[in-house]
This record gives sequence, C-alpha cells and structure tokens, in this order.
Amino acid sequence: MKKKAEWPRKLRSQEWYGGTSRDVIYHRGWLKNQGYPHDLFDGRPVIGILNTWSDMTPCNGHLRELAEKVKAGVWEAGGFPLEVPVFSASENTFRPTAMMYRNLAALAVEEAIRGQPMDGCVLLVGCDKTTPSLIMGAASCDLPSIVVTGGPMLNGYFRGERVGSGTHLWKFSEMVKAGEMTQAEFLEAEASMSRSSGTCNTMGTASTMASMAEALGMALSGNAAIPGVDSRRKVMAQLTGRRIVQMVKDDLKPSDIMTKEAFENAIRTNAAIGGSTNAVIHLLAMAGRVGIDLTLDDWDRCGRDVPTIVNLMPSGKYLMEEFFYAGGLPVVLKRLGEAGLLHKDALTVSGESIWDEVKDVVNWNEDVILPAEKALTQSGGIVVVRGNLAPKGAVLKPSAASPHLMVHRGRAVVFEDIDDYKAKINDDSLDIDETCVMVMKNCGPKGYPGMAEVGNMGLPPKVLKKGITDMVRISDARMSGTAYGTVVLHTSPEAAVGGPLAVVKNGDFIELDVPNRRLHLDISEEELARRLAEWKPQHDLPTSGYAWLHQQHVEGADTGADLDFLKGCRGNAVGRDSH
Repeated sequence: MKKKAEWPRKLRSQEWYGGTSRDVIYHRGWLKNQGYPHDLFDGRPVIGILNTWSDMTPCNGHLRELAEKVKAGVWEAGGFPLEVPVFSASENTFRPTAMMYRNLAALAVEEAIRGQPMDGCVLLVGCDKTTPSLIMGAASCDLPSIVVTGGPMLNGYFRGERVGSGTHLWKFSEMVKAGEMTQAEFLEAEASMSRSSGTCNTMGTASTMASMAEALGMALSGNAAIPGVDSRRKVMAQLTGRRIVQMVKDDLKPSDIMTKEAFENAIRTNAAIGGSTNAVIHLLAMAGRVGIDLTLDDWDRCGRDVPTIVNLMPSGKYLMEEFFYAGGLPVVLKRLGEAGLLHKDALTVSGESIWDEVKDVVNWNEDVILPAEKALTQSGGIVVVRGNLAPKGAVLKPSAASPHLMVHRGRAVVFEDIDDYKAKINDDSLDIDETCVMVMKNCGPKGYPGMAEVGNMGLPPKVLKKGITDMVRISDARMSGTAYGTVVLHTSPEAAVGGPLAVVKNGDFIELDVPNRRLHLDISEEELARRLAEWKPQHDLPTSGYAWLHQQHVEGADTGADLDFLKGCRGNAVGRDSH
C-alpha cells in the first residue's frame, strides 16, 4: 500500500488563497463575494466538484442534486467544496457524435483543474463519454481524484416485458422494418423506455464505464450499479465527498491507483459483465494519460478465458436495477478473485485493496450474477481479430454475437459511408442475403469524423422479413454498448487514412474466424497492394475549429483515439499566477 503523506502540510490551493500578498487578496477577496467566511481559507483541502450536469445531457440531469450531497460530505470531513461546471458530451444529443468531443472534454477538464485552486477533485459523471473524459483529464493533472456516477435508470416495462434502454430501441426498430410492430406501437413503447433519471439501464457504455471506474479502483466499492433515483445513490455521493478530503491529506493520486494491474482487473471485469466494446477505446486512452502501456493484445490476453456471468441486456435478460439488488459489481469482483482472475492487491480510492473491499460480499440472485458453469459464454472477453483487412486489429463482443456466425465466409456488400448505407439499405433491389457480409467504410476517428456508433448496421428489410436477426457486419465505426449482433468494429487502420477496409469491393469474399482471431479479405497480396496504391481520399477535410484540430491530431482506434499531443503528458498541475 502507498505510504500516506504527512499531514498537515501546505496544499496547492494556498498558492491562490494563503497569505496577504496583493495576488492572494485578489483571488481570495473575489471568492468571498459568495459569502464564505475568512477561516475557510486557512489551508484546509479545497475540493473541486467537476459536474457534467446539463439540461442537454439527460443521463446527467440529476447531478445538480447529487452535487449537493457531495458538498455535504466534503464539509463534514473538513474540506472546502467548490462546484465547477465542465464540458458535458451528451451521447443522445451531440452531432456528429459525442465521441468526437470526448478528447475536447478531457482537455477542458484538464485545464479546469490545472488553472484553478483545487487540491482534489470529485468527478461527477454519468453519460457515456463523461466518465472517460473526466478520468482522462484528471489523470493528466494527477491530483487526488475520485469518481461518483449518477447511476442507471429504473427498469422500463412495455406490455409486461422489460425494456432495456437502447437495446429495445434497436429491437423494436427492426421489428417495425420487418412488419412485426406498428409505428403506433413503437411510439407507445417509447414512453416506457426512460422512466426515471439516470443513465442506460442496460449494460451499455454508461454502466460499463461506471463499472470500469470501480474495477480500476477510482470509485468507492458498490458505486456502479445503484439506481440514479435510489436514496443510496445520494449516500454514495456524500460518502465520496467525505473520502476525497482524506485522499488529499494522504496524497492518494490517480497514478497510485491506475496501474497496469488495475487496468487488467478492469479488462477482466468487462468480460465478466458483458461490457461495451467502447470500453476498449476508453481504457486505452485513459491508460495513455497515465503512461501505462496498454494495448489491444492486453485486451485479448486478459479477457480470453473470462466467462460472462452477468445476465444483463444486451447479452442477457435482466437490467441494472436487478444487478444492484443482486449485489452489483463487488460480487463480480469477488468471483474474479476466487477464480484467480483479479490482482487482489490493487489499490483503490478507499485506501484499501480491491480484495479487502469485496471479499465478504454476498450474491443475492444467482440468476442475475450467474455461477461460472452457467455463464452466458465461457469466453466473454472482447475478441481482437487481425488479418489483411485489419492489420492493427478490430474488435468483437462475443457475448452479444451469434455463435453460428463466429466462423463465417461471405460476399461483401459495401457501403462507402453512413450516407451510402442509409440510401441503399431499404431498397429491395439491393443484392444482399443473410450469407453476405455488410461492410461500411469511412466511419472511424478521422472518417466520420469522430467514430460514431453506427457499426451495428440495421439489416435490410427483405432479410428481416425472413426471420433473420443477425448478419456479420464490419466497419471502422463503434457501436452502442446497448447494441447486439455479430459486429466487427474499430477496424484499424481506418478507411479514411487508406487502411485495407478502404479498398474492399462489392463481391469480394471476407472470412471471419473468431476462434483463430482472423479477419481476412480473400484477394491476393498483389491485388491488395495494387488497390491500396491506387486509393485516394474521398472526403473533404474540415478547415477550422475543433473539427480541424481533431482531424489533424486524433490517433487510431487501436490506441484509444486520443489526441496525439495529450498522451503520457502527466505533469505539474499548478498554474502560474499572472496578476
């Protein structure tokens, strides 16, 4: 365990608030216009509550209330809480995609911390990109930081059936296209999808990233699954406020917690929960911020033999509410530890090891958190496939895929981009059947731009009407963690930079062999080389603004799609005073 720092000592915030100089009086005097007494500036920890609340981020719409509970905890522990609004990239509002703004949000958070008098940070997050972006920004500054999430929505129900946010949107949409559901019924179902505050109630990306934060040790034990409207979510927020004050006193920082072992714990946890493929790209980026050498090979190595034991949509049948009642993520971590799949000594924000946090928990529902012998799939980790179509790798989520398609060879039906797909997919003259492989290009980090969640392409109506619900789909895009299907994603290098995906043609045959981790375009090496030599970019590039910055500096999905000048740049978080 990390040795605790000496206390009391002079903290970073005293560079702004301690003493009697003109500059100090400038900083301190202005803040006093909020009614703060002079003795609050006596050297106690100043805690920045970085809040991603926004009316346009519905998942985080209740975080203002949670922030008050965090403040209460900070006050109780003898700290000085100051709430700071930060960039909130909403998954369900931002265009062209929230992923394009994850790095901008991380950069904004980093500078919010670096430029202001914080000794420690509470990262108040929820919606998909807010969790990784705030962790990335905090990791770059490396001040004591702790995550508290807003929690998932309550279960949805429609005509007696559980409705999983996102998962049933895709399902019902396909049913409408197949003629199995009317548009009026679809609109009726809409009212049941989001019936309380909170993030997706499936094991989508928001719940996955909440689980990743807890598995990394960056959140208090039990944080991930508490529903957003449950009173225990407020208790968790208040306890988090208390804990960050002691973390500052102990100087317990992200770099102490986010070690290679912690990331391996998170990868195995993602396999066990049937977590989102988006966790791959976010954990790679987060690791880059603390200088940890994490690669796609680590994902395949650590996840390969981990069974998926959490029976939640989209892989299973339950939702986050039941997961919480069953015992939540601590039960999963205990199972991993018992199976020898957990680095038990990994440090957490509690100051204790991850094993000490979970060793005594109880599983209250073995139909929700399954025994290993009843796992949804015995090898649930994210699969990394490579070959001449994906030299730097592509990913697939086996727990959400169809077993009969895990080894498949089919004729390519190619869409040059998302607009081409939308223009063609509903045309009955499209030359496609269920044996084909759907291929979509130019939807990667540079290509969309931003790498939108369009990889789970809806099937053509004429295939759906046969009762077929899955086909092999390949792209350089992402997909929602709530989605399902035999979908190969994050194909790298992406088409927009001239990766092999860019030169796939209609009629080419493609082989997917998941057991042997192979993705192959069945053309000769000479033909592939000729096509690549003749390839030219197809899209106009942005010329100004953040879109230009993103296009110029975003890296590939295989390394986390961070901006190249931000990786491994952890350093001094104290800004210079210019007054």
